[in-house]
This record gives sequence, C-alpha cells and structure tokens, in this order.
Amino acid sequence: MFRDRALQLLLRGRHHSQTTASPALSSLIAKKDQEGASSIGMKSLRAFALLGAGVSGLLSFATIASADEAEHGLESPNYPWPHSGILSSYDHASIRRGHQVYQEVCASCHSMSLISYRDLVGVAYTEEETKAMAAEIEVVDGPNDEGEMFTRPGKLSDRLPQPYANEQAARFANGGAYPPDLSLITKARHNGQNYVFALLTGYRDPPAGVSIREGLHYNPYFPGGAIAMPKMLNDGAVEYEDGTPATEAQMGKDVVSFLSWAAEPEMEERKLMGFKWIFVLSLALLQAAYYRRLRWSVLKSRKLVLDVVN
Repeated sequence: MFRDRALQLLLRGRHHSQTTASPALSSLIAKKDQEGASSIGMKSLRAFALLGAGVSGLLSFATIASADEAEHGLESPNYPWPHSGILSSYDHASIRRGHQVYQEVCASCHSMSLISYRDLVGVAYTEEETKAMAAEIEVVDGPNDEGEMFTRPGKLSDRLPQPYANEQAARFANGGAYPPDLSLITKARHNGQNYVFALLTGYRDPPAGVSIREGLHYNPYFPGGAIAMPKMLNDGAVEYEDGTPATEAQMGKDVVSFLSWAAEPEMEERKLMGFKWIFVLSLALLQAAYYRRLRWSVLKSRKLVLDVVN
C-alpha cells in the first residue's frame, strides 16, 4: 500500500511539472520563432540595401565615366606600332615620309624647337641632303663686326624654323588657340602615339544634340570634343617621294613615327645597349655559377665521421 501511494504521488508530480512547464516552453519556442523571423527580415533588408548600393554605385560610376570621357576625350585605341617591341627599331622610311608630312602640312602652325637639322642625318636623310635642306632657310645671326644682325643660309647646327615669332603672334594667327610644340608631343600626352594618331584621323560630324561653336571642329578624342585645328590629313595631301600612296591613315602613321623618333631619338641605341649588357651579364652569371660549383663542390661533398668510441 505504501509503495502504491508513493508511486501515485510521483506520477502526479511529473504530470504537474509537465503542465506547468509547457506554457513556459511554448512561450520560449514562440520567442525563438519571432527572433528567427526578425533575423531573416533583417538579412533580407541588408541584402536589399547592398543591392541598391551596388546599383547606385554602378550608375554613379557610369555617370563619372561619361563625364570623364567628355572632359578628357574618348580613350584612343591601341595600335601595333612596329617600333614598340623590346628589340624593335624605327621604320626609317616611315620617319622620312613623316618628316615630309610635317614640313608640308604641320610646319605652318606647329614648331619643333628641340630638333636640329643634324639630328636627321643618318636617320632619314644623308648628310648632303640635310645640308641642302638646311640651306633653303634663312637664319638671323650676328652681330657682325659692325654690330649689326644679318641673315645667312641655314646650317646643320640650326634648329628647325619656327612658324611664329612668339606665342602672341601664334595665338593671333589661330583665333586665340596656341599650336603646341611637337618635339615631345608623344611623351607629353597620355597614351601619346595612339592619342596623336587617333586625334589626326578622328575628325567626324558631331552627333545629334551636340553643337560646336563656329571656328571649332568636332573630334571625340580631344578633351571637350571641340578643337580649333581643322582636319589636315586628307587623301593625297602630299606626294611621297618613294611613291607610297598618301592615304589619311598612311600619313597619320608616318607623321606619328616621325614625332615618336623626335621625342625619343636614342631609343634604338638604348635598346641595343641594353641587349649587350644583358648578354654580357648572362655570361658573367654562367661563369659565376660554374666557379661556385667547382670551388664549393669539394666542401659540399664532404662526409663527417664521428668517432663515438674515443
């Protein structure tokens, strides 16, 4: 009887604990469900916010890119210049044709104040041809014994002639625009050779909605799109001495080759000297490796015997 009574009391206690604990457990489960739902909602909001930030960032980047393009000009393509390789040299026939294009097309407005006639000897012309070319100009020199200035025929040491006496005269003749000096133009502009070629051959009609002020010309590669220099390279504008067809692209390629040489005339010598030094240093490296193997082979092949007995 006592055992039956104790068993009944124990069963009642378990039933009471289960009935009192179940509301607490259910409330805890409900609370966990609410927290899980709120965390899922927060994650969804965060993902949506990140997506919106990414979309707005892309739109702002596109706006900045278009504004940058309008401000700095269209990015010029990359062209396979024959002298851009590690061991490549200039096309000297192209340099000669490019100098002819510069003389007949560009020299009336643009100067090349860092180039002398003697720089052309052995690059595009012989010494006799260059002397005859220099003698065609008149150079103001002096003073003489009487203290007066005089004119004389040009010499190899003279620089290429300037089209204008000073910057003010250049601006006055070009409606306020100043034609830049072309001696270092391929180094002074971003992506120099490609930019100059794209600029010379990139003239076109302005697109719909774009108005160009009178006296300017539309060129998408020029910063702002409006340039004072008109289109100068037209098919047949010059007649090459070697009979090469003077197309717009050919003249652009030749004059850019000439300007690239003018900006870096030592490129071929620098590449040749670098190749010689690499060859000599490679021989020295092989000799050092052989000497190291010969000198240290005895020491590296030694065997140490330990006499543990004595």
